[in-house]
Amino acid sequence: MLRILKDYLFVVFVIASAAAAIIPLFHILFSVFYNGIPVLAKYGMEFLTDTLPPPNKAGGGIFPAIYGSLTMILLSSLLGIPLAVFAGVFIAEYPNNPLSRAARVVLMIMLEFPTILVGLFVMAIVVIPMGTFSAIAGAMALTIVMLPYVATYTEQAIRSVPRHYKEAGYALGLKKFRVVFSITLKMAKKGFMTGLLIGVAKVSGETAPLIFTAGNVWRSTGALNEPAGAIPLWIYYLVQQPYANYHEIAWGAAVVLLTIFLAIFLPGRLMVRS
Repeated sequence: MLRILKDYLFVVFVIASAAAAIIPLFHILFSVFYNGIPVLAKYGMEFLTDTLPPPNKAGGGIFPAIYGSLTMILLSSLLGIPLAVFAGVFIAEYPNNPLSRAARVVLMIMLEFPTILVGLFVMAIVVIPMGTFSAIAGAMALTIVMLPYVATYTEQAIRSVPRHYKEAGYALGLKKFRVVFSITLKMAKKGFMTGLLIGVAKVSGETAPLIFTAGNVWRSTGALNEPAGAIPLWIYYLVQQPYANYHEIAWGAAVVLLTIFLAIFLPGRLMVRS
């Protein structure tokens, strides 16, 4: 009887723990959609194509923020993913190399490194010499934030591939480059894609590094060497304003940001499972 009671209590504890982990996530999703969907319905397509209106004026939208976010996410992906993949491959294939060991330690530190300090670093080496905030500086900050996630998952994914598959490739006369990129990475695509998705998801919602690098603007020319808006930045600044319409726009922007994240994450997860 005591064993049955212990088993019952354990099952209850596991279910309660799972619920405690999941409920906050669903609460966030519900809050964002509950408050944001009516805003999108009220503003219509204008919300995605127009710029910020004056305080307490009807209409307007967040197009400059959408354009800035997508631009910086794309630039950071183009810069960060190749660097991260090669770093992960190097660490996995040459584990005893002193440079590889140092790189692994640095990447582990970067995983927990405050992203606001990344923004300050890029501000010192890019923004101040350029004399202006810019989308390029913002993308560089996001690249640094993304890099450790993709590199670490790539390394772990490559290490998980059984060695005899690599040896079979060498036995066929393939060079190391071909073995790694034609055999190992293909077999490790689930781990690699997981890291890539986490990295992109991480940078898509970053705010702190962009405050010191992109700068934020309400109306952008689209030039990469000029200050740029971003959806997280707009949300951050709009919720601090005392105007009701700006609070509405912030909720709508939160829905757009969450939709962009899901549009990137869900198809990628389906790809990994197939």
